[in-house]
Amino acid sequence: MAQKIKWGVLGGGGDSLIGVLHRVAASMFDAYALTGAVFNPELQKSIDFANELGIPTDRIYADLDAFIAGELAIPEADRIQVVSVLTPNFLHFPMAKQLLENGFHVICEKPMTMSYAEALELQAVQAASGKQFALTHTYTGYPMIRQMKQMIAQGVIGKIQKVDVQYYQGWINPIIHDPKLRNTTWRLDPDKSGISCCMGDIGVHAYQMLEFVSGLKVKSILADLNHLYEDNQMDIDGTVLLRLGKNVKGVLRASQIATAEENNFTVAIYGDKGSLKWGQENPNYVYWLEDGQPMRTLKPGHDYNDPLSLSGTKLPPGHPEGIFDAMGNIYKGMAKAVRGQEHHPGEFPGMEDGVRGMYFIEQAVASHSQGNVWIDLNA
Repeated sequence: MAQKIKWGVLGGGGDSLIGVLHRVAASMFDAYALTGAVFNPELQKSIDFANELGIPTDRIYADLDAFIAGELAIPEADRIQVVSVLTPNFLHFPMAKQLLENGFHVICEKPMTMSYAEALELQAVQAASGKQFALTHTYTGYPMIRQMKQMIAQGVIGKIQKVDVQYYQGWINPIIHDPKLRNTTWRLDPDKSGISCCMGDIGVHAYQMLEFVSGLKVKSILADLNHLYEDNQMDIDGTVLLRLGKNVKGVLRASQIATAEENNFTVAIYGDKGSLKWGQENPNYVYWLEDGQPMRTLKPGHDYNDPLSLSGTKLPPGHPEGIFDAMGNIYKGMAKAVRGQEHHPGEFPGMEDGVRGMYFIEQAVASHSQGNVWIDLNA
């Protein structure tokens, strides 16, 4: 049996939802051992949280500099190999850069950086380091999204002619109408979140997903964003028209003021022979439509699915899998890459996804600010 990969974490302490998600995901295939961390900016809080988790505190560090210095002082065979960056957006780039420069593989929350320029710099740093980099566009880990991707690549629905992605949430609606409450979330602070809230947070998920499943690249976009109030600097809703080719068009809709919506993320790809549809709130189903045929529902775990889908399925048919499993599949793919094992390129998003995502965010904001004009994505 392969030795477990020594794993470290930056952020994700206390009652952090994302921290729980990553810890459960990393434990799924027995590939990682949580070895060290900086859970919180306050060392004592990090130590207290490590005690809650029941892990040793001798490799709980005060900050990233102490983490790197402490680990590099340890013999390489015992050193942490992979580090997950689970901090707010503005810390992703400096932390990932410093980790890669010091010989650590990196798993990073999205968006990857605060700007496209930073994304290009990080891409160069990773290339020079020779280390693996995974970006947690978690939804790509769902078995039926992977099935959808492979069916499209195999030509099941024919030539793509229309794409439609939607990501609707309502969580900002209760606070956006009160200027004082707006200050309670870092998502609406451009110094911490970047130039975009909605597109930077969830719109980029939709953008990455449509390219992931379709196998196509978006060529140009026209964005119409909504800030709702003049004194709110950040977009909280928007619609983006897409051109993926001369005769391949689409639309991306994202909102955080879709009142009472929870996590309504859907993707539909329409070809000249058929179409495939998937929704995150019922992720174990892909709907396959063809003219003159009844709609078919595909489910995980069955032999009719592609090996890429089946490799990410942990339970027999009829047993639902969810967001923890999806993230677990990304960690599984990263473990293969770190160990030098053969793996499918669709097993985890990487640096290119991060670079293209940041370019999309910046160009969507530019399209809107320039009067809702078409802008080429020629990066």
